[in-house]
Formats: sequence, structure tokens, C-alpha cells
Amino acid sequence: MEIVRDFLLGKHQPAVRSYKPGEILIHEKTYRSSLVLTPETIYQDWMPQAYTELTATHLARLLTLVPPPRPLLIGTGERQQFPDRDTLAPLLAVGMGLEIMDTAAACRTWNIVLSEGRNAAVVLLLR
Repeated sequence: MEIVRDFLLGKHQPAVRSYKPGEILIHEKTYRSSLVLTPETIYQDWMPQAYTELTATHLARLLTLVPPPRPLLIGTGERQQFPDRDTLAPLLAVGMGLEIMDTAAACRTWNIVLSEGRNAAVVLLLR
């Protein structure tokens, strides 16, 4: 499914062009592992591949992003799944705004947030 047209965003921004389970296209490159995206950077192999592997330690690493993302979007795979409070604890402790959704919705929402020029980040888990 195509998600965004090139003319909507700057050519160096990591907008998601298309998504299907297990695969994300950004610019002309296909990714088959989970990603963290910021307006300037694509972080590969930084997160677990599946929602079931997600821990508080993984999410705490997002606090090292400078400046801190507002909001943080989390795509949890093919379906929306909510991490327990202990997993989210590092982010909740600093009052980080969170949006949790399935990865397809996170890709679409990311492109909107990116086009608005916001300092956000998105975690895209592929399984």
C-alpha cells in the first residue's frame, strides 16, 4: 500500500512510502527489520523485531534522542497491542507523550506528523 507522495515532504526526510507486514519502504530502500525514525535519522536494528520482545530497557534508550521526541509513536506490528505499565515506565516517568497503534497506522501517522515539522519519533516494529 502506497502511503505518501514525494512532493508532500522534503526529499531527505524519512517518510514511509509504503508498508506491508514485514516490510517498509523509505525513499527507494526496503527495510525488513524494525526501525526508529526521527525527522533526521533512520535507526536500524535498534529495537526488538517483535512486540513480544519489547522491554522497558528498549524504550528507555529512546530517552537519549536529542531533542526528546514529542510525541513518540509506537507501531506494535500487525495489530495494536498495549505494553504494560512496567514496560512504559521510563517514558511515563518523564511525561513523554505516547501514541500506540498497529504499524500500518503508525506509518501513516508518522508521515502526517513529519509533514507538520514536529520533533517526533516513531518505533516501527515489524512483527
